[in-house]
Amino acid sequence: MVETSVGKVTHFFGKISVAVVELSAPLKVGDKIKFKKGEEEFEQTVQSMQVENEPIQLAKKGQAIGLKTAQPVHEGVEVFKVTE
Repeated sequence: MVETSVGKVTHFFGKISVAVVELSAPLKVGDKIKFKKGEEEFEQTVQSMQVENEPIQLAKKGQAIGLKTAQPVHEGVEVFKVTE
């Protein structure tokens, strides 16, 4: 399994469980990702992403996206794309 860094969490909205991720690489709906900081980590599949409240299928490097998360995350958590 290969993990490629795709960005970092810059903000987290707890009530709606949405992380703002500043991307350092492209990401698309359906990609498997891992949130990782120290010992804390979990994986999930990207179900939906938004830019300025508009749903998107593909996000480019440099964009800040809203991403629904399966678990709460904190600012500074790194996001990796997981490929087999």
